[in-house]
Amino acid sequence: MTSLHFNKYQGAGNDFIIIDNRNQIFNPHDNILIEKLCNRRFGIGADGLILINNLPDYDFEMVYFNSDGYRGSMCGNGGRCAAAFAIKTGIASGKMKFMAYDGIHEAYQTGDLINLKMNDVRGTENVDGKLFINTGSPHCIIFRKNVDETDVFTEGRTLRYSEAFKPGGTNVNFVETGEEGIYVRTYERGVEDETLSCGTGVTASAIASVTAGHFDSGPVDVRTRGGNLTVDFKIGNDMITDIWLKGPALFVFEGIIEI
Repeated sequence: MTSLHFNKYQGAGNDFIIIDNRNQIFNPHDNILIEKLCNRRFGIGADGLILINNLPDYDFEMVYFNSDGYRGSMCGNGGRCAAAFAIKTGIASGKMKFMAYDGIHEAYQTGDLINLKMNDVRGTENVDGKLFINTGSPHCIIFRKNVDETDVFTEGRTLRYSEAFKPGGTNVNFVETGEEGIYVRTYERGVEDETLSCGTGVTASAIASVTAGHFDSGPVDVRTRGGNLTVDFKIGNDMITDIWLKGPALFVFEGIIEI
């Protein structure tokens, strides 16, 4: 048995195991172990696991795994939690620059909030009659009047595995618009269930709410079941740029587990 030190963080209810892997102590190919650690009954419990690696010319590299044990695409709330962890442990301070699945990201702290710069995106497209946008992870956007009446698991899972989004599948966001912003519930691939919040999903939903004409421009305030976030961005002729995901990213606890 080996002792593994870990930290637990959450960003608007989206929770992660974070491991300081700068000394390469953790095997990133052990999918069974990663799934077990993320299991809420037999492990630590989390929506995903994040490794913090050394990378020349950057403050760190973030390597993200979904709770199914496999490498995931970009995770917005995970990126904000990784930044909070880097600040707490002294890996980075002030404005930081790190590498993730979809490229370079910047982040900084203001008060209790972590601000994460997302990569530019091309905007929404129509896939099988539904809005689709890739904000580092693929997202389908569905606008609804009463999102809390939606069976997010059943409907989300059906769309996630539908022919239109094969082979990789998609995350599915159900979005309700209001005068003060939007309310979002997300079915996440890799977790294969609804999560309390999804950073790339919130980002995709905020952008889609503007491009679909529900709001004139960013920033868009977003409410999720796990907390509140804000997404700011600029819409150009061909690209959506200067995208910032802002919200809480909080330390929960740390511990040692025998693996």
